[in-house]
Amino acid sequence: MTGRVSFHRLAERELNETAQYYDAECPGLGAAFLDEIQRCIQGILDYPEAAAVVVGSVRRRLTRRFPYAVLYSIKPEGIRILAVMHLKRRPMYWVGRE
Repeated sequence: MTGRVSFHRLAERELNETAQYYDAECPGLGAAFLDEIQRCIQGILDYPEAAAVVVGSVRRRLTRRFPYAVLYSIKPEGIRILAVMHLKRRPMYWVGRE
């Protein structure tokens, strides 16, 4: 597997909307959120099978500073990010994404 990462279009939208929300609440917090997600993704790339399996082949890696998780699957072509999920809202809304 390569170090390639791709985002489901809805996961990318979740990421951007959340960063905009945090930045509107407190300038600079959106950038901190993006940094935390990047740190999380780097951890996934370093140890793709370390995160807990949630459903089927979907894994979940928690962020440290924010109540979010990155849901992903390991594909032959790389890591596929399926959702950037708030941990307290609609826990299974992402099911069906590939």
